Amino acid sequence: MPNATTWQRTKTLLSLHDAICQCQKCPLGSIRTNFVFGVGNPKAEIIVIGEAPGADEDAKGEPFVGRAGQLLNKMLQAIDLQREEVYICNILKCRPPNNRDPLASEVEQCEPYLHHQIKLLQPKMMLALGRIAAQTLLKSTDSLTKMRASVHEYQGVPLMVTYHPAALLRNQIWKKPTWEDLQKFRIMYNQLSSQR
Repeated sequence: MPNATTWQRTKTLLSLHDAICQCQKCPLGSIRTNFVFGVGNPKAEIIVIGEAPGADEDAKGEPFVGRAGQLLNKMLQAIDLQREEVYICNILKCRPPNNRDPLASEVEQCEPYLHHQIKLLQPKMMLALGRIAAQTLLKSTDSLTKMRASVHEYQGVPLMVTYHPAALLRNQIWKKPTWEDLQKFRIMYNQLSSQR
């Protein structure tokens, strides 16, 4: 069991990973194949956040590695970003059974780890993928359409919301609004970057 004070004192993503990767604070810890911490540039200015690992991610120990992950790579490339430039993680670090939605009790145990990742990264912007991730982060019951319409703030960082790539694989009609979201995201990121 991770000691709270130990992981909260960590100064790097690697030391945070090492401090929490054996976490058993919720029942998901006992059924995971791999702890899915996050991946990407430790100096990333952009964090992409999903809700929880799926089967492919649980098997590999890395977020967004299946078909949805391949599409996410293309979404990033569409706005001139490479996967390696950003940081990609989920709210939960372990896969819920049958990819069900995260439970409030699981989020309560795991979200502080995300807060510390954000604190260590100090990003300029964040992108939440999908309704569940956005509602969980923003503590909101608003629809995805409503949440997509605004720029939000999470842990003091501007956060935008768009469709989850897995949803785009199921329904092509959402590709156009997703592209529009990504363009807005890029414009705002460029503006923030120019204010250095």
